[in-house]
Amino acid sequence: MTLNYIWIGFIIIAFVVALCKLIFMGDTAVFSDLVMSTFDSAKLGFEISIGLTGILSLWLGLMKIGEKAGLVGMFARFASPVFSKLFPELPKDHPATGSIFMNFSANMLGLDNAATPIGLKAMQQLQDLNADKDRASNSMIMFLCINASGLTIVPITIMMYRAQMGAANPADVFLPILLTTFVATLVAIIAVCIMQKINMFQRNLLLFFGGMIIFIAGLMLLFRSMSKEQVELYSTLFANILLFSIICTFLAFGLFRKINVYETFIEGAKDGFMTAIRIIPYLVAIFLAIGVFRASGAMDMFLDGVRALVQAVGLNTDFVEALPTMIMKPLSGSSSRGMMLDAMNTYGADSFVGRLACIAQGSVDTTFYVVAVYFGSVAIRNTRYTVPCALLADLAGAIAAIFTAYIFF
Repeated sequence: MTLNYIWIGFIIIAFVVALCKLIFMGDTAVFSDLVMSTFDSAKLGFEISIGLTGILSLWLGLMKIGEKAGLVGMFARFASPVFSKLFPELPKDHPATGSIFMNFSANMLGLDNAATPIGLKAMQQLQDLNADKDRASNSMIMFLCINASGLTIVPITIMMYRAQMGAANPADVFLPILLTTFVATLVAIIAVCIMQKINMFQRNLLLFFGGMIIFIAGLMLLFRSMSKEQVELYSTLFANILLFSIICTFLAFGLFRKINVYETFIEGAKDGFMTAIRIIPYLVAIFLAIGVFRASGAMDMFLDGVRALVQAVGLNTDFVEALPTMIMKPLSGSSSRGMMLDAMNTYGADSFVGRLACIAQGSVDTTFYVVAVYFGSVAIRNTRYTVPCALLADLAGAIAAIFTAYIFF
């Protein structure tokens, strides 16, 4: 499946829904809303790209230092036992392995500003190994799907928003998010392994996933023993210390290896600037499709249909009000965040709906944004089965979020 079909599909659905509203409901403002959404979407895509310019320049500059100093290669050797199984096409100790490892680590710690630039660097390195420059390689697909599943151990941002909205215990969604995001990531890896015929029962993979389960269980026990103030304090402090330590480590390693740190940083920063420019058209395109789909009312119609279906089979419909956050999460991070805040504002931060919206927001990443930015940075047009596998992980995350919300709250 390519982005071409997805993009056209969203626009066609939006047009059909808008036309029906005009003909059958006399809604003369619907096409005006569609036109305004195209302008707003184009502006949003450009603003996000420009906003990424400084961050990309910073982190790709540091990555260039890490490459020349040999630090990225050290990360590659550390991750090799597991990544050689998940990414069998990657040559042993290739720099892309180190970049992928650092990207995953930053995502798990909620360091989004660091994760995206490092991830884009990894995509460029994977593209260098790609024989067909227009078609996503197996390694790219695995990398993108794990990214889109959004494995996060410390959901600092979600806890911050809950505190701002007056939650009695902003950290009470920590454990549900941890469980949910782990399920989504596991489903993403399994789905891609099936498509790529990778044996999931290899010793290194079993040890890795078993270790992850033990680590998450231990982390859950640790955080359950802390007060909400301690959870917020230590989570934020640890993430900030780690982030600045990474910067200092890269600079120190560069000095130790006697490379020109300043010139090397400038060289990498130039790459960051050019990467930010390259992704502008891709972001504008994907936000255009999402914007018109939302403005047409297609999203509202879908939710009404789900609510009626759930009621018809006699199930509890409490979770339906949180569906906008779940549905918008793969499409637009800012929109899903707005819907999460709206849910907490409407129903209360400590309501079932408010908490479920937070779990859904913190458990997976923005699939179409990730696909557009990462593949757009290397001009990949044929994404193959990336989107279906990533959306399957999103669906698993949404279902897990609903179940954990019912169990915990």
